Amino acid sequence: MLKCALVLAAVALGSATAAAHIVVDPAEAPVGSSVRATFRVTHGCDGAPTTGLRVVIPDGFIGVKPMPKPGWSIKTGRGKYQGAYAYYHGKTLTEGVTEVSWSGGELPNAFVDEFTLFGFAARELKAGDVLRFSVIQDCAGGKTTEWTEIPKSSDDHPERPAPSVTLTSGAESHRH
Repeated sequence: MLKCALVLAAVALGSATAAAHIVVDPAEAPVGSSVRATFRVTHGCDGAPTTGLRVVIPDGFIGVKPMPKPGWSIKTGRGKYQGAYAYYHGKTLTEGVTEVSWSGGELPNAFVDEFTLFGFAARELKAGDVLRFSVIQDCAGGKTTEWTEIPKSSDDHPERPAPSVTLTSGAESHRH
């Protein structure tokens, strides 16, 4: 009975630790596919409510369009990509949205919410590449948490990791 309780406590602690970060869903996506990237915010900054979220778009994630969120304002920053990327209908993109910010709302520390954007994992990328999204979480009282750390190895688990999507082999179809 004690062993069972210890196992359950360990699982609960592991789940709480895993949920203590901003994560992106899906964790994997095919190269050359449309991706609905949803960033899950599970807590504020040291107990303060979340009042803004800024997502820096990694190179190779193109054609980004954020999803409106009731009660929140959206701003996008645009810039040049590091290269030219093939897109739908024979188009080539060399610039686009490089940052998305949601602000003006308030997500209490006791609640969970999601912020979504759509983009395209460029065909020029390869399976195994990792798209890392730097996320800056603003909270009431001027508090900020930066989710920007990159693991140095597969055994490294940074305190504030940048949410990431690992690319898999190419998409079978290119629907939009």
